[in-house]
Amino acid sequence: MTGKDLLSKIDSEEAKKNFQALYGEDTIEEANKRYRALIEGFSAFAEKPARGERGPSKETPIREFPETALPPRLFSAPGRTELGGNHTDHNRGKVLAASIQLDAAAAAAPRQDGLVIFRSLGYPDAVVNLLKSDGSEDLGVKEAEKGSTEALIRGIAAEFAGQGTAVRGFTANASNTVFAGSGLSSSAAVEVLIAKIFDCLYGGGRRPPVELAKIGQKAENNYFGKPSGLEDQIACAFGGAVALDFKDAANPLVTPIKFDLASLGYALCVVNTGGSHADLTDDYASIPNEMRAVAACFGKTELRDCYRSDVLEKAQEIRKKLGDRAILRSLHFFSENSRVDDMRSALERTNTLLDDSYERQGALGRYLNLVTESGNSSWELLQNIYSPKNPSEQGIALALALSRNFLANRGSARVHGGGFAGVIQAYVPLQALSSYKKEMEKVFGPNVVTTLMIRQIGATEVLF
Repeated sequence: MTGKDLLSKIDSEEAKKNFQALYGEDTIEEANKRYRALIEGFSAFAEKPARGERGPSKETPIREFPETALPPRLFSAPGRTELGGNHTDHNRGKVLAASIQLDAAAAAAPRQDGLVIFRSLGYPDAVVNLLKSDGSEDLGVKEAEKGSTEALIRGIAAEFAGQGTAVRGFTANASNTVFAGSGLSSSAAVEVLIAKIFDCLYGGGRRPPVELAKIGQKAENNYFGKPSGLEDQIACAFGGAVALDFKDAANPLVTPIKFDLASLGYALCVVNTGGSHADLTDDYASIPNEMRAVAACFGKTELRDCYRSDVLEKAQEIRKKLGDRAILRSLHFFSENSRVDDMRSALERTNTLLDDSYERQGALGRYLNLVTESGNSSWELLQNIYSPKNPSEQGIALALALSRNFLANRGSARVHGGGFAGVIQAYVPLQALSSYKKEMEKVFGPNVVTTLMIRQIGATEVLF
């Protein structure tokens, strides 16, 4: 099938059905335009060398890539929203998360050489040669690539090769609607997208979601140079709402959960408060590091193997060694880990009760109260609402205060994702959604509120 063949099918009923499942009924036309642009851009891109700030060296020239020889295929990997379990996964804790309609998508096709050309709208081209001049694999960590998309591509390719899958290059024309710095896992969506492309082009598309997630995480940890848990990648790869238990980090337990918030009369939103994410790596890293330092006081590696009562018993000794914040963050871990179980139980109860029943509304109220408790714990104990390096910038705290004032007892709000700057999450009654958006826009500017749809389909090849 050529690019022209794909374009001829993009208006079909099958395509509309797939777009609705991926992005929601109200965005079918927008999705049609986006995928049309991906296909058309790929066709134009494939006939000439890539251009960008990061181009190939003279030793690795980009060859022409005629579309008729190797036609494109379409791929999508969603972003994710964290529902509960803020900063617990890296200490083998529990998390509630869900994939969303915002995603990284691409038109991609295999190459006969070892060159990967990954073009994403709004970003410089990422160009990686997986082969050395003598034809042998070039899949080792490169310090110069750390922190770049190139590092992720090479790291993901290395994981596939290490598992016995012979990978070559590919050409991809991509776009990402998961806005960066949102806590919605823009980078994890890209990692899982690249892993899905490699798997479908060279691995038969057989790897389960958790395996794709692990491949992305390892590339991020070892090649990109960012320490992270596995929550983001699993939620992006899996689809729908899931309860995650990382007690066995190598084999996390993934349990799907029905989560139909609209039927309960609420919208799930994120509010982008702006703020700079520059120089926050140390802030993010301090959380798992301090939690693990507390665990080390008991001869353990992660807090999952420790007990709150023991930490409190040795609090005087620990605070002398590690300071007060490490203790507070460990207390957040214990309470948040237990809270995830309670949130899951409340959600599951809403699914077993009749619509609009008194008991169902009570279960929903219990869930929203737990969301508020989670937010309070992140604010007071975890302390990831603003960076101590820049105390004058407290957009998240301001958005939470405004949301709580607006919502009162009608909904809930909490920090979303890693924190320190960026985004909050809010549960807003559907009838109050328009007014809520206006209130947030008064302070943070236009279009800062995004309503999320829980997408049931994880990383996938999009077929028409």
